[in-house]
Amino acid sequence: MLNDITLGQYFPGNSPIHRMDPRAKLILTIVYIVAVFLVKSFVGYALALAFLYLVVRLAKIPFKYLIKGVKPLRFIILFTFLLNLFFLTGEKVLLVLWPFRLTEEALFNAVYFSLRLVFLVMGTSVLTLTTSPVQLTDALERLLHPLQRFHFPAHELAMMMTIALRFIPTLLDETDKIQKAQMARGADFESGNLIQRAKAMIPLLVPLFVSSFRRANDLAMAMEARCYRGGDHRTRLRELRYTRLDAMAALVMCGFVALIVLEGRFLA
Repeated sequence: MLNDITLGQYFPGNSPIHRMDPRAKLILTIVYIVAVFLVKSFVGYALALAFLYLVVRLAKIPFKYLIKGVKPLRFIILFTFLLNLFFLTGEKVLLVLWPFRLTEEALFNAVYFSLRLVFLVMGTSVLTLTTSPVQLTDALERLLHPLQRFHFPAHELAMMMTIALRFIPTLLDETDKIQKAQMARGADFESGNLIQRAKAMIPLLVPLFVSSFRRANDLAMAMEARCYRGGDHRTRLRELRYTRLDAMAALVMCGFVALIVLEGRFLA
């Protein structure tokens, strides 16, 4: 399962999606997620899937990377589906399982909410796979820069996000090494019920937390030793600039949102 986590991983490339300004990609990703939450029919989700598939093809990313990013969340998606399936009310009853009633409205809502989670994960995966953590941090800092006049810590927030994204692959690799070392000593992480599996994870979590705190302390000492003082008068190797490619992507996204809105009004 650890190999299926794609959040924070960067897929290098020179595609049009990779060359876009990270600020534009971040804004357009948010717009895409909002558009997905506005969808209320299977036709709209088909349009969202087609748009996402087109972006993935342009980015030259294997579609299996997006599927791998959804697999670790399958239990959360299943729990969301069942929660909406049996605890939402409706008028048209399909099945009665005492003390629950399955209605048509609850079934559609359960499917819609589950699909929204899937598209949320896949959309953000495209952003992280085509944007390096440094570019993503610069984009977030530049977008939040106007809030600094209100004493909002834009640079500190961007730096925390950079460190978090940077250390996700490192912690996954560390977890894999600890798990293999524990399995070599006879640990079993896959057999038994849910409670037994949770207890078996304790020998894995304790050294992982110790290693994480040690890495955080070493990083803080290294930053202090180099007199790091935040974003005051900080320069960048590559300045962010909007290009014609970003404008074209914004127009395409506007067309996609217009299709979603028109489709919702047409089927309403």
